[in-house]
Parts: sequence; C-alpha cells; structure tokens
Amino acid sequence: MFTIDFSDHTDQVKDDWYTQIREVLEFAKTEEGIEEDAELSVTFVDKAEIQEINRDYRQKDKVTDVISFAFEEDEDIFEGMDVPRVLGDIIICTDVAAEQAEQYGHSFERELGFLALHGFLHLLGYDHMTEEDEKVMFGRQKDILNRYGLTRD
Repeated sequence: MFTIDFSDHTDQVKDDWYTQIREVLEFAKTEEGIEEDAELSVTFVDKAEIQEINRDYRQKDKVTDVISFAFEEDEDIFEGMDVPRVLGDIIICTDVAAEQAEQYGHSFERELGFLALHGFLHLLGYDHMTEEDEKVMFGRQKDILNRYGLTRD
C-alpha cells in the first residue's frame, strides 16, 4: 500500500492534480524498487508560506518551488513491526510551478509532476549538492518522467 496524504493550503488545487501526482509517485515508487508499504504527504502552498518554511527550516529567506522533509528513521527501531515506511513531506508552491511551466514552455501538469517527483527523490536520499549528485538525481528524474510519459511539451 502507498498512502499519500494531500493538503491544500491554497484553495486552488484541482482534483486532477491529486490524481496526476498520485500516479507519478506510484510509478516512481515502483521504478525505485520500493516494495514495502510507504506513506508521505504532499502539501500545496502559496509563495508567502513556502518562503516562511524555507526561512524557518532551511535558513533561506526566499521563495522556492518545492521543499522536502525526509522522515526516514533508523529501520531497526521498527524491525518486526507491521508499520509502513514513512518517507516524509513534500511541499509544492503552486504559484511558482505555474510561473516555471510558462518560463520553460511546458504544461503546468508537467511542472507539477516534475516537482512532486523531485521532492520524492529527495525523500529517498537523492540530492544535488555536488555536480556528480546533480547528474545522478536529474538523470533519474528525466528517466522516470520519460518512462511515465510526462515529457517536456
């Protein structure tokens, strides 16, 4: 089972956004070889809220597109217990997603799927702090999105 808890702080999220993100993340979960039960949350926020989160938790007082908070715990704690793997939280700024879709010349849906996947890969431990890590993470993103069929328009 793969549980995704959605939360809309913008009052603008459409039902098909939830469906698309669920499908992209379920596909990515399979692509990443995660077979056990897992759960995560996806929250949609505006620019003011994501800037506040970025400032308070990452000491970066600026607007961004997506932030992830990984919850992976020491697995030994839960050994033998029937609990799902808790991956963490993905926070997406829908305003920035819309701006970036226009800037990059592709659909809003493609940008939303990209940001959700980007956040998901962060929850799994991918990062882009070094050039080598960036190549790995961005290559994986592109590969998963292309195989899923969410390519740049």
